[in-house]
Amino acid sequence: MQRRKLGRTGVDVSRVVFGGGWVGGILIHKDDDTKRAAIRRAMEAGINWIDTAASYGDGKSEEALGWLLQEIDDAPHLSTKVLLDLKQLDDIAGQIEASFTASLERLRRKSVDLIYLHNPIARETDDKRIGLDRVLGDGGVLDAFLRLRDRGLIRYCGITALGEAAAVKEVLASGRIDAAQVYYNLLNPSAGEAMPPGWTGHNLENLIATCRENEVGVMAIRALAAGVITTDERTGREVIITDETQISEEERKAHAVVDALGREFGTPAQTAIRFSLSNPDIDCVAVGMAEYRHLEEAITGAEMGPLPQAALDKLHALYATDFGRL
Repeated sequence: MQRRKLGRTGVDVSRVVFGGGWVGGILIHKDDDTKRAAIRRAMEAGINWIDTAASYGDGKSEEALGWLLQEIDDAPHLSTKVLLDLKQLDDIAGQIEASFTASLERLRRKSVDLIYLHNPIARETDDKRIGLDRVLGDGGVLDAFLRLRDRGLIRYCGITALGEAAAVKEVLASGRIDAAQVYYNLLNPSAGEAMPPGWTGHNLENLIATCRENEVGVMAIRALAAGVITTDERTGREVIITDETQISEEERKAHAVVDALGREFGTPAQTAIRFSLSNPDIDCVAVGMAEYRHLEEAITGAEMGPLPQAALDKLHALYATDFGRL
């Protein structure tokens, strides 16, 4: 599998990252043999980064990786996340310390490569998003991450680039962030380009350009839109993480994409992965999977390479009409 540098970290990361999240849930919901087979196949295919979080299955994803990675001779790079209780921000460093210590225990690791702040970011703290002062200010998140790095517990730090786009960009431009997880898929590519006037959805205002300008590595997330792009079956795990987004609208848009592209460029999953890899400013794509066969599909999609311009042109025609609504 092809690799490229993750921003200014200098780390060579595989274009596909093994996603250990709740939505796909293979590390949470499947039997041990399936988990083991998936991890081994991923390593065999050249995937060299696994992404997880303390909140995925209330720690079950990390726990699974704790024993699975003990069986791997050449351990992959690993990232996890801290989700802060926004009602308890009087001791951010203490929260981060407690959460991260528990993560290391579940992972059976002394350190990880990268830690992300999992909370969306806004100008001011509210009930869902953490304010800029709590991220960038004295005693804030990045100060706490720096102390973890100084102790050798992490190598790099990052954010989940969700929330108010302007506030997220300010953090990205601070010079203190090494990598960002960026919401980007063929239904909502607004983090990577200016969207036409008629398009609807959570506008992330081309924040990938800010990443590029500040040498922040970009790990794209939600390439499959929580599975909406790939199937009409619903698991109940299709958690929406962007504003101005509804499952019914995502389904409408996904059907329009399938009607426009068909299977000329692979399965819907492969087409979606190829779309994310078509953006030259995206370093890698974290792909969650529910079944072992989904991993094979992702590997094949990456091997197929970026989408050709003809497919991208069809998608941009859809954006201009908000997927046929206008």
